[in-house]
Amino acid sequence: MDNDLQTVQISEGIYWVGAIDWNLRDFHGYETPKGGSYNTYLIIDEKITLIDTVKAPFFEEMLGRISQIVDPSKIDYIVSNHVEMDHSSSLPAMMEASPKAKLVCSAKGKKGLYEHYREMGFEKWDIQVVKTGDEISIGKKTMQFIEVVMLHWPDSMHTYLKEDRILFSNDAFGQHIATSERFEDQVEGVMEDAQIYYANILMPFGKQVLGYAEKVKQMGLKFDMIVPAHGVIWRKEPERIIESYVKWANAETKPQVLIVYDTMWNSTEIMAKEILEGVQSAGVDVKLRNLRNNDWSKITTELMDASVVAIGSPTLNNGMFFTVAGFLSYIKGLRPKNKKFFVFGSYGWGGGAVKGVEKELIESGFEISEPGLQVNFRPFEEDRAKCREIGKRLASLAKE
Repeated sequence: MDNDLQTVQISEGIYWVGAIDWNLRDFHGYETPKGGSYNTYLIIDEKITLIDTVKAPFFEEMLGRISQIVDPSKIDYIVSNHVEMDHSSSLPAMMEASPKAKLVCSAKGKKGLYEHYREMGFEKWDIQVVKTGDEISIGKKTMQFIEVVMLHWPDSMHTYLKEDRILFSNDAFGQHIATSERFEDQVEGVMEDAQIYYANILMPFGKQVLGYAEKVKQMGLKFDMIVPAHGVIWRKEPERIIESYVKWANAETKPQVLIVYDTMWNSTEIMAKEILEGVQSAGVDVKLRNLRNNDWSKITTELMDASVVAIGSPTLNNGMFFTVAGFLSYIKGLRPKNKKFFVFGSYGWGGGAVKGVEKELIESGFEISEPGLQVNFRPFEEDRAKCREIGKRLASLAKE
């Protein structure tokens, strides 16, 4: 075990003892080019407490950091805020290393942990189930618990350290970045990373986000730090990230058009670029994204801001192109709101792509602004002119 692993004291008696995943490049199916982290926090008080654990391959790294501060066998409480494997898969090993520790979780957390670890020591664990408002005194500090059902799993829970005004928020308010720094004000572009994280993980749960913000207000909670389980800590006006979540949950958009497409022999791309020209000529912000050349997680984040989305697909085997089908499946699960869609595409001897995309959008509950445009084989000047006119109409929609 490495005895020189860096720990970070984030506040008096509270230490970051997690792990950095420098090589993480995929999480929940979206790209994470900046890597990631699994944040675990050790609280030294009369009762020694560990908040969350790490992904199993990083257990020894976490244990090494804990051991620099305290003998792991002396830990009194281990709080499991969330069952998902990137947080809990080292829990059985941690419970073995801390045999006297009581495990604290929500009722649904206990059920989820049983389903994951019933053959890995679960029956021996001393478990204390808590609900919203419950408190545990650990000496000078008091833990208060908040159930956050479907942010983003049914078992999810936050732990609030009352005296320090620190919120351990697990998967809420995080980002996927690997860095040697531990605080948001030490790293550039964190709010953008937080929006990418929200767009690809928490976007479907806007209603729950708004409910959570109201619950925090009702409980009168104030924050000196918001401490997520992924990424860096919010300590400079930490309420900013909650305010951003509320904005994103309300699906506030900009007068902006997003054109998402793929192409086989450039016909659909020509149409996409002509639509782009039409939008630009009307003075509206527009983005053009080829599905095979761009990171879908970033396209999805741009989708949050756009009020109008144009989707283009060539026809393949009488249906939509496979990347377009995949992207539609991806955003269907994320359920973006307050968008108007338009569909365009090209075909050879038989159409199908435009109708297929429209059908998928309608069945997913999305609004289509007007019937789609199909071009046979190659778009000539009259087709290009139609695309430019459509671009102007989409720009007008975006301004509404």
